[in-house]
Amino acid sequence: MKKIIAILLALTFCVACFAACGDNTESTTAAPGEETTAAPVDVVYGDKTFDTIKVGIGGTTGTYYAFAGASTQAITTGTYGFEVVSTGGSQANIEGIDDGDYHMATVQNDVMNYAYNGTNGFAAPIKSFSAIACIYPEVCQLIATEASGIKTVADLRGKNVAIGDAGSGVFYNATQILAAAGIDYEKDIKATFASFGDSATALKDGAIDAAFITAGTPTTAITELATATNVVAVDLGEDVIAKLMNDFPFYTKYEMTSADYGFITEPVNTVAIMATYVVTNEMSEDQVYEITKNLWEVEDVATCHAKAAQMDINTTVNGIGDVPLHPGALKYYVEKGIVEADVEETTEAADETTEAVEDTTAEAIEDTTAAA
Repeated sequence: MKKIIAILLALTFCVACFAACGDNTESTTAAPGEETTAAPVDVVYGDKTFDTIKVGIGGTTGTYYAFAGASTQAITTGTYGFEVVSTGGSQANIEGIDDGDYHMATVQNDVMNYAYNGTNGFAAPIKSFSAIACIYPEVCQLIATEASGIKTVADLRGKNVAIGDAGSGVFYNATQILAAAGIDYEKDIKATFASFGDSATALKDGAIDAAFITAGTPTTAITELATATNVVAVDLGEDVIAKLMNDFPFYTKYEMTSADYGFITEPVNTVAIMATYVVTNEMSEDQVYEITKNLWEVEDVATCHAKAAQMDINTTVNGIGDVPLHPGALKYYVEKGIVEADVEETTEAADETTEAVEDTTAEAIEDTTAAA
């Protein structure tokens, strides 16, 4: 009798365990070779469909504006269209989605992670948006004058280095790279806060030895600088890159070549952040699924802008980091085999297992009753 009771208790415990697995609302999605963090339970998704999707971009002279205008035009359908809106950039776009001003936006993936976690310029976490796709890389470029003799990040010690405008995305990229190399920007270098243009001018004038610039390549400021001054692109080194990618999941590895700049004669290893499409969580799964599908399958997207050539569906979720994929985008990537099956399929499997265990338990009880 004691053995029978023990069997029944064990079967009951298995049912409880499987049921608990089935109730788990978190999921983990992963691209080949890299994991991304799934949506936590406090993220709420809606079912709204928008006839006109307002897209927050950036300044009218930037790459974001041109790319978004061309790509959204390519994926416009007979049931909905897009309105591209000039904005102050990534942070303004995310805050605009949170305020309900935009339904979709192009942002840097590092900034969207800061927003999601409430760090680096964001006073509190913003959870009202999710990702569709990382589109093209914005390269973290460390450019030095040839005369400076700088060949590695370690060589920056004691040098005059521009690290972007204070509080800018470039500033965070620069200080994170320096920290990964064990360099304190406040103590170990002579830091200058400067924009792209001012950094290029300072390099040309010899006022600084090196500058961090984060932008799509080729960057006009660097191309023009190289016509007047001998400059080099500094390899970050495998150790620094590995630490960066481990500490900050929004970074991806990038190899600069002569295709980026004519003055590069051998591959230069660095990292990139990704220009990323995000949407409001209020948008329906079906509409986001269609947008995501069209982004990758409409032929005109591939030729709509020069940056479209750098779009790669196989790595599109690699730099998403802590920000969840919208369920509509997730559904598409699961279908294409880019990420693993989502929690719904796992839950269904758990439910089937639970039912099987319940059936086994019932049979065991019946057999025990009959035996008694």
